[in-house]
Amino acid sequence: MGSRVDTDDDSDNRGSMWDLDQKLDQPMDEEAGRLKNMYREKKFSALLLLRLAFQSLGVVYGDLGTSPLYVFYNTFPNGVKDQEDVIGALSLIIYSLTLVPLLKYVFVVLRANDNGQGGTFALYSLLCRHAKIKTIPNQHRTDEELTTYSRSTFHERSFAAKTKRWLEEQESAKSVILILVLVGTCMVIGDGILTPAISVLSAVGGIKVNQPHMSSGVVVLVAVVILVGFFSLQHYGTDRVSWLFAPIVLLWFLLIGGIGIFNIWKYGSSVLKAFSPVYIYRYFRRGGKEGWTSLGGIMLSITGTEALFADLAHFPVSAVQLAFTLVVFPCLLLAYTGQAAYLMNNLSHSQDAFYRSIPDRIYWPVFIVATFAAIVASQATITATFSIIKQALALGCFPRVKVVYTSKKFLGQIYVPDINWILMILCIGVTAGFENQNQIGNAYGTAVVIVMLVTTFLMILIMILVWRCHWILVLLFTGLSLIVEFTYFSSVLFKVDQGGWVPLAIAGAFLIIMSVWHYGTVKRYEFEMHSKVSMAWILGLGPSLGLVRVPGIGLVYTELASGVPHIFSHFITNLPAIHSVVVFVCVKYLPVYTVPEEERFLVKRIGPKNYHIFRCVARYGYKDLHKKDDDFEKKLFDNLFMFVRLESMMEGCSDSDEYSLYGHQIEASRDGLMHNNGNTVSSTMDLTMSSVDSIVPARSPTHMNITVRSSGQTSSQTEIDELEFLNSCRDAGVVHILGNTVVRARRESRFYKKIAVDYIYAFLRKVCRENSVIFNVPHESLLNVGQIFYV
Repeated sequence: MGSRVDTDDDSDNRGSMWDLDQKLDQPMDEEAGRLKNMYREKKFSALLLLRLAFQSLGVVYGDLGTSPLYVFYNTFPNGVKDQEDVIGALSLIIYSLTLVPLLKYVFVVLRANDNGQGGTFALYSLLCRHAKIKTIPNQHRTDEELTTYSRSTFHERSFAAKTKRWLEEQESAKSVILILVLVGTCMVIGDGILTPAISVLSAVGGIKVNQPHMSSGVVVLVAVVILVGFFSLQHYGTDRVSWLFAPIVLLWFLLIGGIGIFNIWKYGSSVLKAFSPVYIYRYFRRGGKEGWTSLGGIMLSITGTEALFADLAHFPVSAVQLAFTLVVFPCLLLAYTGQAAYLMNNLSHSQDAFYRSIPDRIYWPVFIVATFAAIVASQATITATFSIIKQALALGCFPRVKVVYTSKKFLGQIYVPDINWILMILCIGVTAGFENQNQIGNAYGTAVVIVMLVTTFLMILIMILVWRCHWILVLLFTGLSLIVEFTYFSSVLFKVDQGGWVPLAIAGAFLIIMSVWHYGTVKRYEFEMHSKVSMAWILGLGPSLGLVRVPGIGLVYTELASGVPHIFSHFITNLPAIHSVVVFVCVKYLPVYTVPEEERFLVKRIGPKNYHIFRCVARYGYKDLHKKDDDFEKKLFDNLFMFVRLESMMEGCSDSDEYSLYGHQIEASRDGLMHNNGNTVSSTMDLTMSSVDSIVPARSPTHMNITVRSSGQTSSQTEIDELEFLNSCRDAGVVHILGNTVVRARRESRFYKKIAVDYIYAFLRKVCRENSVIFNVPHESLLNVGQIFYV
């Protein structure tokens, strides 16, 4: 009985049925290709593209568009000494906008999206699909057959293949990549704190220009009130008001562009000579160290660029590119050029150059639009923060927190209450705690430049592994990006003690939390992998598993997609009874943005039929709505019943003597099998029949039409009996068995490991959400099995 439990990978002993399936399944390759294309970027008409480009303004470009409010003040906090300094600073702004947002992000980085999803974790997911660098190795070869699991292939001797092998062999390289991703994520969270602070404070600061006798404390108080209201309304989502975002931001860009044209006309066009890069050289030669450190202020002209990539979500790349080239880029150039023209004639007005350059007749309308634009910019950054937290959750890099979906139409609109209130407290602290906008600007610049550096390093691997670019192109991109970004990075280092320490402190705290949580998650998975029970032991217990089999179904949740978890042996050796039917349930996230509903479940049988043990693997992408999957249990049973029907059907129609219960892949049609005993299931599902650990999905050719009745009277009766048995067990009750694994450091461990595991990780486990809440398990149906292991 136990002689064939070792493998289900044999290809030599499949029998004649395998050959038949191979021939019948050939047309499915073309079908699969068409399905994969469904998830690639669609072609849009010119009119629709313009509409999408208009809508993207409100979501993608709010943060970048509000930078003119505070750039010149942070560049010249002590006033401007010479007109040539204004020209040099404007030249730096022009070429920064050209090199970073336009050339690097809009035309290069945006192409590295993961089926429309942007951000640091989207790049990491792409890399995980092209090289096995994921630190939790819970993927299976069948996952690569998903329609959304797109990846490139390359020749074994190519540079890409060598790079892939090197990354997979070097554990340190995997850790470095993960740390890079976590650092980028932490800096985006810091961005979510600093953007609302500097945007709202800068917009509200316009009151002092018209009311010079008003104290700074009043301005800060107004900004804090707006921020409290802004964060308090987050739980309503943006679905109801998002249609206003695009008109507000478009009006804002048109206003700042128009004001720029007015100032160029009024104060002279001599400022246009800043388009010559010669003035950059003169600026540094004349300014020395002070000119170099002022780059931290100029750096703020490209803030929002990373949010541009993170908020890509619901817009095609071509629409975002169109919006930037036609509206955003020219309006920003006009706005900065107009402010520079004004400053050349008013050198002492650098602190509030934007508001002072506005014509008196339209001052208050522009002030109102500026305030609304600052709120929209803050919303874009908060949305990006929530999104990246959700992705970190899916990859096991963040403690389990509540995620609320605020829109039924758009999956990307989410709200994370715990993170929202933490951001609000820190944002108010930054706004009220700093003496002026310059210190917030220094902090902001530090966060932005580090995120850009992380993106550059990840893009190098993307260009090699995913795009398979020539090494010259990779060097060109890397060289230009690092020269610009390290130049800015070197300047913000001079301002660490002037506010630049804030994002470093915030990112450091979040990095510790994420690293410790991920370390604990990996160790728990390794513990389950190394302590899993062999199938020989299960088979040796016999059909009763050495216990009394009571009516009911036990759903045993495990992180293992193969093997029998240690929790099960712990359970049956400490209790006198076990349920008549046992289903091992594994919920795992894959490095894809979504798993189509019809491909979500993998079902298999473990052991002989009379053991009544099954495995179900539920697969999700990092954008999927597992938290809202209220009918998860129903879907699980629907797929389980369908598996039993197909298994019985294939036993009846197979004429191969070698076909047995162990280790053979079966493929069949499910046409005509959609109803049985009142249960309705989806028309497509990945199924396998095996008693061992590997799961191989079987998709059926649509032109085969085999029904249950064709399988013969014996198999049909067996199927009916087992389905009735499963239904009766389900009616008797379903119990959810969850493992409560406690991780502790060994006595001989170093002190920092004890602090990380025994205190930080233990605290995070205590305050984060329980698995039973995430899986929507009723309290009366829950059974926790505790166990302790030492690391």
